[in-house]
Amino acid sequence: MNGEPRKRISERALSVWRIYGMIGWAVSFIAFATVIALLIIFDGPKWIIPILVILLLGEGYFFIFFIPTLRWRRWRYEVREQEIEIQKGLFVMKRTLIPMIRVQHVDSSQGPLLKKYKLASVTIFTAATVHEIPALDEGEAEELRYHISRLARVADEDV
Repeated sequence: MNGEPRKRISERALSVWRIYGMIGWAVSFIAFATVIALLIIFDGPKWIIPILVILLLGEGYFFIFFIPTLRWRRWRYEVREQEIEIQKGLFVMKRTLIPMIRVQHVDSSQGPLLKKYKLASVTIFTAATVHEIPALDEGEAEELRYHISRLARVADEDV
């Protein structure tokens, strides 16, 4: 057994995932603020308001700080001559082996947030599945895309 994959994604992924968490939290904030406003306007039970505020603050901490940090710590990958191994998960760890012979093509992508932080994701396509290695440094993502493509061609020629 090869053990745990050694390569990590960029630490700048934390910033991107925290921004995604803030966007989700902002949507929750609007929903919670609406409920609180309705409770005040319609003279609802006031004891619910502090509970909602505590829940909102807890959700903010969870999705802006806790989840991105845990996600980054757990995300690992490794590209070997015969396979690609991906490890991910928050509370349940999932390890995936992708045989190089099954790789059909490899893409890299970069949305606006990833571009701002000079990051890119690599997507690996097989006949049945799609796997993504998120938030790599731009140069590393391009290099990885070419490297996997070369290994997949060699594996295909060996068949």
